[in-house]
Amino acid sequence: MKKKVVVTGMGAITPVGLNVQDFWYSLTCGISGVDFIQSFDAENFPTTFGAEIKDFSLDNILPKKDMKRMDSFTQFGIAAAKEALQQANINFENVDPYRVGVIVGSGAGGSQFILDNHLKMIDRGPKKISPYLSSGMLINAVSSEIAMLIGAKGKSGAFVTACATGSNCIGEGMRSIQWGEADIMIVGGTEGNFSALDLAGFSIIRALSTYNDDPKLASRPFDRTRDGFVLGAGAGILVLESEEFALKRGASIIAELKGYGFSTDAYHYTAPDPECKGMSMSMIKALEEANFSPSEIHYINAHGTSTKLNDYYETLAIKKVFGLEAKNIPVSSNKSMIGHLLGGAGAVELIASICSIQNDIAPPTINYHEKESELDLNYVPNEAQSCSIQNVLSNSFGFGGHNVTLIVSKWEK
Repeated sequence: MKKKVVVTGMGAITPVGLNVQDFWYSLTCGISGVDFIQSFDAENFPTTFGAEIKDFSLDNILPKKDMKRMDSFTQFGIAAAKEALQQANINFENVDPYRVGVIVGSGAGGSQFILDNHLKMIDRGPKKISPYLSSGMLINAVSSEIAMLIGAKGKSGAFVTACATGSNCIGEGMRSIQWGEADIMIVGGTEGNFSALDLAGFSIIRALSTYNDDPKLASRPFDRTRDGFVLGAGAGILVLESEEFALKRGASIIAELKGYGFSTDAYHYTAPDPECKGMSMSMIKALEEANFSPSEIHYINAHGTSTKLNDYYETLAIKKVFGLEAKNIPVSSNKSMIGHLLGGAGAVELIASICSIQNDIAPPTINYHEKESELDLNYVPNEAQSCSIQNVLSNSFGFGGHNVTLIVSKWEK
C-alpha cells in the first residue's frame, strides 16, 4: 500500500522575493520582477531584459570559501533548502540518515561557471581555471551540497527534464516515499542567474519576448499579443515526508501531495504536440492517482510561458481533460511576474500552489488585456481572485516534450 506524502517545509528564491512570504505577497499583489538586465551588458541582444535574482547573499548561511566552489544555481538551491528545512524543523540526529534523500535538479546547471572558466582559460591558460569547475558545473552539485549539509545518505541525485525539472524531482521524491524507500525527501529545482550565452541561445531560436519598451509588460501569458517568454532565475525547495513519519515526530503539515503525472510528446524538441496528447495525459495520470474528478480541482497553476504555442496548446489540453468544467476553474501563470525559471519553475510554482490553498487565493496573470478567441478560460486577469481552494493542479512542460503534472491538496487528518 502506498504511503501518503505530505509537505512540511518550503523555501524559495525568486525575482520577486527571497523567501516564501515575500514571494507570495508579490504574486498576490501582481508585482513584476522583470527588469533590464544588470549582470551583463545586453544592449546588442534582441532581448535586453529578464527576471534576475537581485540582492542575494549567502553570508549568513555558508563561509565565503565554500561559495567559491558553487555556481549561482547551487547557491540559490542551498538558500531555499535552508528556509524549507527551518520550517520543517527536523532534528536529523534523531533520523536514520539512510532514510533521508535529496532530489534537486536544474535545467542548465553551472552554465555561468562553465562560461567564466572557459573565458579565463582562453585569456590566461588552462592552469588558471577554478579547481572546482569539474564538480561545480554539474547539475547534481546542488543535491550533493544539500545532502552534505544535513547528512542525508539515502537516495540522492538530479532529475533533468528542462523546464519540467523541478516538478519531476518533486514527483520522483514523492514516489520514493510512497514506496517506502525514504521517510524524508528534500526535493525541487533551481536555476542560476542566466548568462549572456543563455540569453543568446534562447534569442537565436526566437523563444524570448522582445518587448524592450517596458520589460514589466513583456511576459503576457494567454494574451493575444504575447511574443515569447522572459528568462528568469531562482529556486524552490520542499521537504516531503511520509504522513506517518511526520505525525510521529509532531511535524506541522502544510499540504498533501496526491497526484503525479508524467508523459513525453515524442513529437518535436521545442514545439508541443498539436494534438495535446502528452499534456493531456500528464494531467489525466495525476487526476487518476489523486482519484479526483475534474470538478474537484479548484485552481490550475499553468505552465503559461507567454509563447504562442505553449499557451494555446495548454489551454486546449485543459479543455480536453476538464471538459465543461474548464471554464469554471481559475487558471493563472506565475511566469507573468517571475519570468520562466526553467529548471526551478515547477518547484517554485508548486510552492505558489500550496500558498493558494493556505490562503484561498488564486494569484493573477498580469499583463492580460487582449483576448484570443480560442483562449477563453478564466486566466485570473491582472488581479488575484478569492475562492475556496482545496486541490490544485500544477503543470510543467519542458523542451524535449516532457510533460509533468502535480496535484497538491489541503491536508486533512
